[in-house]
Amino acid sequence: MSGEERREKLLVTLRGATQPVSGTALAAQLGVSRQVVVQDIALLRARQQDIVSTYRGYLLRNAPLCQRIFKVHHSDEEIEEELNLFVDFGGRVEDVFIYHRIYDVVRVEMGLKSRRDVSGYLDQLTSGVSKSLKNITDGYHYHTITAETEEILDQIQQALQERGFLARLRDYEPVDFRKGSP
Repeated sequence: MSGEERREKLLVTLRGATQPVSGTALAAQLGVSRQVVVQDIALLRARQQDIVSTYRGYLLRNAPLCQRIFKVHHSDEEIEEELNLFVDFGGRVEDVFIYHRIYDVVRVEMGLKSRRDVSGYLDQLTSGVSKSLKNITDGYHYHTITAETEEILDQIQQALQERGFLARLRDYEPVDFRKGSP
């Protein structure tokens, strides 16, 4: 696992924690030394993550993020526009996934929060022989988007609707996409 992936996992753990998490526990979870955790915390703080050190461990002081799943549909040529729409409003594209009647839910983590991230993702997508996951389901796919407020998610939803990217759910689609089909 790369350092960036490790720091992202560290953040996920801290976001989900209701009380401080010790450096020793984080080190064991990530399979690294406690000193590596200390260095990762310093790097995350340099990226404006509000991580507090207490006598019992680390705590992320940021307010919990709001989250919404959007079902969207568009062409390959519109991928950049769609992803930039999310990040331009202040959203973070956590993942992309499809719901397939045979394969169920197929999900890929993304973690895009800026136009630079979007550009890097598109470079990876276009530099190989792989195609976008959405093409398995004729362009229909979903994104889990997190943002600081529900208002930001409302603005994203309205922009998706205005652009014609927002798609309607079908009767056979599960309500809780994290669990797959009912």
